[in-house]
Amino acid sequence: MRSIINRYVKTIDRYIISKYLTTFGFTLSIFLVIIVVFDVSEHLDDFLKTQAPLKAVVFQYYGGYLPYYANILFPLINFLAVIFFTAKMANQTEIVPILSGKVSFNRFLRPYFIASSILFVFFFFGNIYFIPFTNSLSVRFERTYNNSNDPTLKEVHMQLDKRTFVYLQSYDNLVHMGYNFTLEKFDGDNLKERLVASRISYDSLKRVWSIQDYQTRYVNGLKEQLISGTKKDTVLDMRPSDFEEQRDINTNIYRAMSTSEISSAIEKEKIRGTGRLIDMQLEKYHRFISPFSCYVLTLIGVSLSSRKVRGGIGLPLGIGIFLCFLYIVVDRFANVFSLKANLPPIIAVFIPNLIFGSIGLYLLRKAPK
Repeated sequence: MRSIINRYVKTIDRYIISKYLTTFGFTLSIFLVIIVVFDVSEHLDDFLKTQAPLKAVVFQYYGGYLPYYANILFPLINFLAVIFFTAKMANQTEIVPILSGKVSFNRFLRPYFIASSILFVFFFFGNIYFIPFTNSLSVRFERTYNNSNDPTLKEVHMQLDKRTFVYLQSYDNLVHMGYNFTLEKFDGDNLKERLVASRISYDSLKRVWSIQDYQTRYVNGLKEQLISGTKKDTVLDMRPSDFEEQRDINTNIYRAMSTSEISSAIEKEKIRGTGRLIDMQLEKYHRFISPFSCYVLTLIGVSLSSRKVRGGIGLPLGIGIFLCFLYIVVDRFANVFSLKANLPPIIAVFIPNLIFGSIGLYLLRKAPK
């Protein structure tokens, strides 16, 4: 195995790969330390107010949020790291002898793409498996300490399928009981059934909803039928976990779902049609497509900073920071167009990599050979 590696990975390759990975690791660590410092100063009063133990703050709150922020910063830190150490090599006239020694620019790119492939593997499997788990830790912290004093939801609206709607005036997450419950079924625009109950509770053993003090009105054209009762059990396509999602909608509960869970939720949402389908699809597709930015941004970074310029590394680094912000803007705009302008989510997720991939190919043609 070592002989194969030595055959294809030469000394200059090891030098560039080590520079790449160490610069990336150092830069990411610096950013995470800065994030922790500012976050502690901002949320220290909240931690003291909710009496969150130090273990929960360290292992749940920061154990969840630091990987989340690292995942967001991953491609951009990668981009800045490539520009920084490549521009430094160019400024120290290390690249000119390499290209002058009959080494093509494509061969010069090999160690960069080996290193970016290593990062791609971490980024990809982290997105699919590790990051959803750590996100669930931060969501659990928010539920336990930030929302523990208010377990009751107010004015809950939910769509069970394309023709069934439910409403609760309030719902208690602790005892899984709702009050002033209304269920309506439609046939097109025509109301066919309306059930009103004073209370509804979930029986976890039978896995059914128990409806108490109810009245059901059936409508068939001009004919109506009214049925009343004190209690009955019924099966509804909703679970107490659905109300947890309603409670955590501001914390983006979808990023805390595993990939298999979010796939199941997407299929369920296609039936329900509650308006969250695009959010779920964007979250799922980002997990698979975002890691490819390692290759796209590495190509741009090397092509941009491999030429020696006056003023040292300042100009390439400044252009790199500008492109970082531009990448974020394009990504946000693509998401907004998907949410508001019916742009397919799979296309919205691909747009940043397609645009910047084209920029990378153009810069590659203009790079010093």
